[in-house]
Amino acid sequence: MGERVSYKANGGTTQAYLAKPAADGPGVVVIQEYWGLVPHIERIAGRFAEAGFVALAPDLYHGEQAKSPDEAGKLMMSMRIDQAARDLAGAIDYLAALPQTTPKRVATIGFCMGGALSLYAASLNPEVGACVVFYGGHPNVKPNLETLQAPVLGIYAGKDGFVTPAVVNDLHEKLTALGKRHEFHTYPNADHAFFNDSRPQVYDAGAASDAWAKTLAFLRRELKA
Repeated sequence: MGERVSYKANGGTTQAYLAKPAADGPGVVVIQEYWGLVPHIERIAGRFAEAGFVALAPDLYHGEQAKSPDEAGKLMMSMRIDQAARDLAGAIDYLAALPQTTPKRVATIGFCMGGALSLYAASLNPEVGACVVFYGGHPNVKPNLETLQAPVLGIYAGKDGFVTPAVVNDLHEKLTALGKRHEFHTYPNADHAFFNDSRPQVYDAGAASDAWAKTLAFLRRELKA
């Protein structure tokens, strides 16, 4: 179902994983965790394709993948945010231009580091029609919420020591004050990265299943033609 593709960005090309459904459908840019474009992220893109979405997962590390948390942290902190922003803008344009992508408004969704980048990309690209954030956080990613036009679905974990309930509440208050449409869901007994089924120490099958259902319903509602 999936294939490796390349698209224009940053004056060159960026690699990505593209998964297509059997028929035309809305587009979703799937943004990696701090591990990189690993098989877990490709499987998520494949799940979106099975659900009727055209899914594109850009490789923001340009070929590098982490094998340990320390390595992942170093890759995340060394990633140039301005370059990642251009990689994501190129991914949005590439995905929207695919003949199979209908309608041409696309969504962004990201996990952990990618969750922060999902909100960041949505705030920079007004053609984004929906934004999903799974426990998004990155110390150097500061989205301009005032320019955000897309509705936001936030998925969070009650036992998250990185994206804490206080961080989530602060974002909720800022979006509310700006009149930005959003809905947040927190799973009280889940931990950070609970959606990642390749990490059994944090994976929560029940929370992940419910969050996936909420994500599909949100995207189908917001991206409908």
